[in-house]
Amino acid sequence: MERLGTSARTESRVYLTGGATAVLHEWRPQTVDIDLSLEPEQDAVLRAIPRLKEALHVNVELATPAPFIPELPGWRDRSAFEATHGRLHFYHYDFYAQALSKIHRSLPKDLEDVSAMLDRSLTERVFACSHA
Repeated sequence: MERLGTSARTESRVYLTGGATAVLHEWRPQTVDIDLSLEPEQDAVLRAIPRLKEALHVNVELATPAPFIPELPGWRDRSAFEATHGRLHFYHYDFYAQALSKIHRSLPKDLEDVSAMLDRSLTERVFACSHA
């Protein structure tokens, strides 16, 4: 986050998801990749990502839960602040959206992540029923 923050020329938000959230919230000691998104995108930051991948020997991907679930209303407001470095403000992408996308995929590691989110009160179980 610090290194990426030095590349920003203007203010932007970086949304972390997946393994980055798991490591920063300490339910996993490491991750094989860092998934993030940038709003608004900046060429300088996007150009810095490949250099960081090389220097840190980690895969960095532009990714959000959006390919797996529809965008949830209010997700930006629910995204939890993590840190500011330079002109970049880092947030954890809405935990509910992360959990729903992980449930949708249902890989064992994803379901473990959802359980960890529940254990840490980052999300809560919500049941919806409708009667016709």
